[in-house]
Amino acid sequence: MKTTLLDTTARDDLAIDARAVNSRQSRELYKKRQQIYPKLAHGAFRNLKWAAMVVLLAIYYVTPWLRWDRGLGRPDQAVLVDFEGRRFYFFFIELWPHEIYYITGLLILAAFAIFLSSALFGRVWCGYACPQTVWTDLYIHVERWIEGDRNARMRLDKAPLSFSKVRQKISKHALWLVIAAATGGAWVFYFGDAPTLFADIFTGKASAAVYVFIGLLTFTTYALAGTMREQVCTYLCPWPRIQAAMIDKDALSVAYRAERGEPRGPHKKGESWQGRGDCIDCHQCVAVCPQGIDIRDGDQLECINCALCIDACDAVMTKVGRPVGLIAYDSYGAAARRERGGAARYRLIRPRTMLYGSLMTLVAALMVYGLATRATLQLNVIRDRSPPFVRLANGSIRNDYALKIINMSARSRRVAIAVAGLEGARLQAPSLDGAGRFVADVQADSVGAARLHVAAPADVGAGVHELAFTITDLDSGDVATSASAFLAGAP
Repeated sequence: MKTTLLDTTARDDLAIDARAVNSRQSRELYKKRQQIYPKLAHGAFRNLKWAAMVVLLAIYYVTPWLRWDRGLGRPDQAVLVDFEGRRFYFFFIELWPHEIYYITGLLILAAFAIFLSSALFGRVWCGYACPQTVWTDLYIHVERWIEGDRNARMRLDKAPLSFSKVRQKISKHALWLVIAAATGGAWVFYFGDAPTLFADIFTGKASAAVYVFIGLLTFTTYALAGTMREQVCTYLCPWPRIQAAMIDKDALSVAYRAERGEPRGPHKKGESWQGRGDCIDCHQCVAVCPQGIDIRDGDQLECINCALCIDACDAVMTKVGRPVGLIAYDSYGAAARRERGGAARYRLIRPRTMLYGSLMTLVAALMVYGLATRATLQLNVIRDRSPPFVRLANGSIRNDYALKIINMSARSRRVAIAVAGLEGARLQAPSLDGAGRFVADVQADSVGAARLHVAAPADVGAGVHELAFTITDLDSGDVATSASAFLAGAP
């Protein structure tokens, strides 16, 4: 699909020799990858991609260095996954291992957000926010900075080996490796104190696991963003195949408006536009595509909806004096209405999007409510099973229990432990207060342990009886309860 440049045409300075690497006609079951040289596009969507890339990379690289004062003896890193301390810190939120359901809620929220964005704008996630897209965009920018834009890179690859070529190639790959190493390093900073870990890495004091994970992430970042690029989106990622279930006829996606562009072909200056389409077959949309497709072939699995072809086409339409929007965000429903002679109508608010939006709101509200009403004092009780019970000399029956008192506050607590729910049952411990309760001290942000005995009268009756342990903070009055059972023999 090569382009023939015509003298005195309106596309003399617009046409480019670009071929869709991933066109339908050239697809083969087994085929060696052909290098794609995306040209730099200029326009609103390219600027939006620049902004998304800068913001997302800044969040990723800077977040581990943000500090947050949590008091003496607690980590002051704003976002930290502390495996050693078994905590997840996110600014003012501190999650414990048993609160993993909050992470589940975040994952569900993220899933519904992707569903909603797909129902509204197709694969907009893939085009702007996917890590593969963001890092590939960064790598292509570095490549363009060192080797030049599309034509310069193509000439360099075809040129014979020289000092200049070797220097440029080594510089590019060296900078790619630096970015990849910084990416791996930033990731491990989320799992340890960033300033301390940074110093340990360069002084050789970090653990072997740190160097292993940095090495793995360096390799994967370099391989996926530097060498594989569009292959990840086409062959490795399942989302292109899943998204079909997420969109309908009213979902917007990047599309070529064939009813306006066809028949396509070169156009001479001053020549009438009657009887022909607006597409001058300049291939600029193909040249800027990072996926190597021709959007004019219709909806394709490889398209990530980055909309760079829109910028390229709008620039050409402006230069030849035609309206922009030959390639634009469009929907099947709007295209069908135009084909029938009606006006295009776009329905962003519809049952599918309302459902996703409602589910997102519900999940977010539940998480906020859960965090707002989250108890900082909790109790877990485990009854000893060996032996299941002990009959004492006076005929009473005793069960043994292990208590875990979870203090999720930043202060130490003094709590009183009591038992209820079984008539005549009483605690047995070395020392009890006047109300028959056992008093224990629990340090701040920690789990306290206690082993207690509960004795019931001999006439309690055989079988399993309900029992409840209650702990009360003697200072704040906070109460936590845990249900258990009391075994008094076979019924």
